[in-house]
Amino acid sequence: MIDPNGAPEHRGFAEFPTLLRAGDVLVVNETRVVRARLRATRAGGGGAEILLLRPRAQARFDPAAREWLALVRPGRKLPTGARLNAGGAGATIVEVLADGPRVIRFDDGVDVGALLERHGEVPLPPYVVSRGGAAGAAAAQRYQTVFARVPGSVAAPTASLHFTGEILAEIRARGVTIAPLVLDVGIATFRPMNGTTIDEHVMHAERYAIPPETAAAVAAARRDGRRVVAAGTTVLRALEGAALRDGVVHAGEAETQLFVTPGFAFRVVDALLTNFHLPRSTLLVLVAAFAGYERIRGAYREAIEREYRFFSFGDAMFVERA
Repeated sequence: MIDPNGAPEHRGFAEFPTLLRAGDVLVVNETRVVRARLRATRAGGGGAEILLLRPRAQARFDPAAREWLALVRPGRKLPTGARLNAGGAGATIVEVLADGPRVIRFDDGVDVGALLERHGEVPLPPYVVSRGGAAGAAAAQRYQTVFARVPGSVAAPTASLHFTGEILAEIRARGVTIAPLVLDVGIATFRPMNGTTIDEHVMHAERYAIPPETAAAVAAARRDGRRVVAAGTTVLRALEGAALRDGVVHAGEAETQLFVTPGFAFRVVDALLTNFHLPRSTLLVLVAAFAGYERIRGAYREAIEREYRFFSFGDAMFVERA
């Protein structure tokens, strides 16, 4: 925990409910990670891998879509026109986009939803060791949050992996409102920054959906001087992105390319739960902008000295806005 005025405090996540106050609104991301990774073979021989990001024509996850934006490997061997077979389903690379992703069109008659259900894999990070079978199923289940409900993400909102049903029950018992939204975690969240300066990096758009009840809970908290607490950077980006126009969190579905950098004027979120992030990541830039560079630098120094864990299944911090 890092408060605006004091030194960092070191606690276990079981104590997280004690850091919240009666009247706080804790906003969580109900997105669910999709079985979006497909193992494939190339028409000319050799293996390939497809990671479906989203339908080409819309932001919302739709298993009935025929054309998809995707990341593929090996990219140099999959130019426009290349044919692939995944689980008996044929597909063609129809376009190579300037920033790397491909547009893949599945053949007529392919049921993409059934294909993902039968042959798709949860795209676990490469540092999560999985050997398939029961071990692979357990790792995939662990990579879903306790409140994962709406399919659409290719990576988990990792700060929320710490929650359990018991912790959520304790939070509610303390008089905290838990309000949901959905932001589909895509390439924008986990892609390293490009360019030599922060200003050169371009974020990809990510879809979010905010229910009217959540927008109303946030508005009431702000009106009454109660805190809005974001469970993860995805929640912060959705809330602040929805308030860019006039400072009000609007209900509904939209996309955001918001890249939070130092100097950003936060209008909604008062406190943030977040994991420890890697250098040259947009997530680390966001946290430094939210809490202040020196505070975060000091917190990371202590985390490294105490051998805190980074990455998806690592430790978390709770920080109030500077």
